Amino acid sequence: MNVFLTSLGCRLNEAELQTWAKDFHQNGIAVVKEQSDANLIVINTCAVTGEAARKSRQTIRRFHRKNPTAKIVVTGCYASLEKTEAESLLGVDLIVSNQDKNLLPQKAKELLEWQSMPYAATEPEESALFVRNRERAFIKIQDGCRYRCTYCIVTIARGEEVSRSIVDIILEIKQLCQQGVQEIVITGVHVGGYGSDLNTNLYELVVAVLEQTNISRIRFASVEPWELSDAFFELFNNPRLMPHMHLPIQSGSDKILKKMSRRCKSETFLSLLNKARSVVPDFNITSDIIVGFPGETQEDFEHSLSMVEQAKFGHVHTFSYSKREGTKAARLPEQINESIKKERSQVMHALAAKTKAMELNKMIGTTVAVLWEGHAKRLENGIYQYFGYTPNYHKVCVELASELLISNQIMDCKIESVYKKGYLYAKLIAQPKPAMQKLAIKQL
Repeated sequence: MNVFLTSLGCRLNEAELQTWAKDFHQNGIAVVKEQSDANLIVINTCAVTGEAARKSRQTIRRFHRKNPTAKIVVTGCYASLEKTEAESLLGVDLIVSNQDKNLLPQKAKELLEWQSMPYAATEPEESALFVRNRERAFIKIQDGCRYRCTYCIVTIARGEEVSRSIVDIILEIKQLCQQGVQEIVITGVHVGGYGSDLNTNLYELVVAVLEQTNISRIRFASVEPWELSDAFFELFNNPRLMPHMHLPIQSGSDKILKKMSRRCKSETFLSLLNKARSVVPDFNITSDIIVGFPGETQEDFEHSLSMVEQAKFGHVHTFSYSKREGTKAARLPEQINESIKKERSQVMHALAAKTKAMELNKMIGTTVAVLWEGHAKRLENGIYQYFGYTPNYHKVCVELASELLISNQIMDCKIESVYKKGYLYAKLIAQPKPAMQKLAIKQL
């Protein structure tokens, strides 16, 4: 039997796919790259906005239309918040709530009446990495969130905080290392709150990962900025911790931050960024900004623009506020007109593009170690393009005259220019070893 796994939304959803892939594999069930090859399709949905919920419905319908014989299991935030609606969609055979996600592979097997292979019959050292990226793995360290930001539906969908033990996390990372995975991304609903139920914390987890594993690169998914102490950034003196964090601020106005029930003021946030850059000067901070939140005045919006300029973000995800039923913000007065939200979004996008370009230009002339990912892209002129990410998470491209096997290799390159599409061009410092070179492809 074959299973196809897909997700919408956050990196946590991606991490969960990876965990399920491993569980399916250990029971003799293959994870396939194409949904058309699957007997079972698992869709990990999103509902962070109304648009995300719509895309989740659209995805379910599309997969059923393309593979009507496959069983479809739907899970994630949309499935949890809109269970009745999700169950009514054509083709859906099983709904698994967020609270039961750890049981999903077993429930799926029961659905299809699969007979599991004994655990010993599989290769215990071989994990079914999420098939879309074999260089990087997502490590889910916790689920749920104890905070209730007024615009957020996800905390309602995910429930209370539950953390994995450090021992369990370390074991997973060691298994990934044995397979040649170079980079992990630590993820969760509330990463900064890790360990609140286990009498530990994120700092102690990171120290353990550094001390007890040999993983080459460690990154973080979104982390709430108010959870991080000054001491946390001292950890980045270790070069295995990549100098990039996604710290969502959401607004530059303290008034709006309070209405959002965010627990960070703009001044405190900027001080945190200064601390990070005092440890690693080229530390890249990316963030989220919501424009048009209820009650946001022009002055509040200008505070957000000022925040983006001062913070020198490497990238900003800009969202126009979207009313989500079931959240406190949906009931707030002074809802902003859609035309104003659209105008503010355009202004914010333009400023974010400007600050990103400034940060990219700072990289020109530097030498960085890049983890090259995926397969080469062959251009019409016969040149091969390879893509990867710098330690501080800027996308970079090299062009080579021949196809070489540099995927999943960490190699030094010199940044030469910024491409108009928003990524860097570079040249390798040294050519790959002859043993890495791929056999020439015969020209037709």
